[in-house]
Amino acid sequence: MKKNIVFSAILSFVLFFFASCYTPSPVYGTWADNSGSKITFVDDGTYTATIVNTAGVKTNYEGDWTVMENVLIFTKKSGASINTEWDIRGSMLYLDWVDDEGEIQSLVLYHISK
Repeated sequence: MKKNIVFSAILSFVLFFFASCYTPSPVYGTWADNSGSKITFVDDGTYTATIVNTAGVKTNYEGDWTVMENVLIFTKKSGASINTEWDIRGSMLYLDWVDDEGEIQSLVLYHISK
C-alpha cells in the first residue's frame, strides 16, 4: 500500500513537471497585412484565413494547422494542404501561401492580437 502511494506521488510529480514545461506556439493569434490578408491561429489547432491575391481578390480559408520545427502545415477544409517554411522576426510572420489555383503569395504579416 505504501509503495502504491509513493509511486502515485512520483508519477503525479513527473506528469505535472512535463505539463508545466509546455510552451505555446509563437504563431497563436491574429496576423494581418496592409493589403487585407489575415490569418488567425487558434490554440485548438484550427485557423481561419483571408488571403488577397495579386489581382486583389479575397479568398477565405479555414481548417487545421500544425507546426513542425520551421514548417507550417495548413490543412484546408477541402482536404488540400499547404506546407510552407515560416519565420518570425520581431512581430512579423513570413510565409508563402499557395492558393487553390497554385498561385504563391509571399506574405509578411504583422501580429495584431493574441
